Amino acid sequence: MTRFRLTLAYDGSDFEGWQWQERTKPVRTVQGVLEAALRELAGGERVAVAAAGRTDAGVHALGQVASFDLSRDMDPTLLARALNGLLPGDVRVLEAASVSESFHARRSAVSKLYRYVIDTGAVQLPSRRRFSAHVTGPFDLTAMRAGAALYLGRHDFAAVRSAGGTVKTSVRTLTRSEIRTETVEAGGTALVYEVEADGFLRKMVRSLVGGLIALGRGTVTLGELRRALEAGDRSGWPAPAPACGLTLVRVDYPPSDERVLT
Repeated sequence: MTRFRLTLAYDGSDFEGWQWQERTKPVRTVQGVLEAALRELAGGERVAVAAAGRTDAGVHALGQVASFDLSRDMDPTLLARALNGLLPGDVRVLEAASVSESFHARRSAVSKLYRYVIDTGAVQLPSRRRFSAHVTGPFDLTAMRAGAALYLGRHDFAAVRSAGGTVKTSVRTLTRSEIRTETVEAGGTALVYEVEADGFLRKMVRSLVGGLIALGRGTVTLGELRRALEAGDRSGWPAPAPACGLTLVRVDYPPSDERVLT
């Protein structure tokens, strides 16, 4: 058996998230279509795939990482080419490598970077609707930046934890939490929030963004957000932002796990 690592990009708009789901009716997931492609390369046997992050329905990726064991010996470049020939057009393998058997896409990761984009103009361009949320302004950018700074550091993020997760603790360390403005096509403006941490809870980033939107619109104060965060009060936290604006940008690993086998 050879363990492989893939870097994947996908448009999550038409997927019910990353994770394969057992339901009465078929549900389209990224893991499902990837494992279906791998099954063809493995002679009909199931190849179980682990991901660095189990992205929710509608969430995208530019740098999702997956790992799996394959009994068939393949050159990584040929493996990537074969998978891209079998996968649907909204999923692509950007890179493939053979790695140590100790590597695991999720357990070996040390940090993940997410980006959330909000178009703030009166009208959103149709070409942007799949990858950017649309929330009209105006926004108090100073208040939003203060909120982003509030999230930095090590906290118990129970206040932004959604039901359905299986993690043992809601304590996470955020090493980056920044918001900026960008000019987009046709003279519009977008807010771009980037957040990096050692791990994320289910819908955590979308909830963090929901807090920033409420701050920017003046429907909640920084003090109220701080108290909800410190108390772990989910009921006191604003609603999560829509999934379409969220993208998993990058996953980082220790140098020992990033080495490719020769």
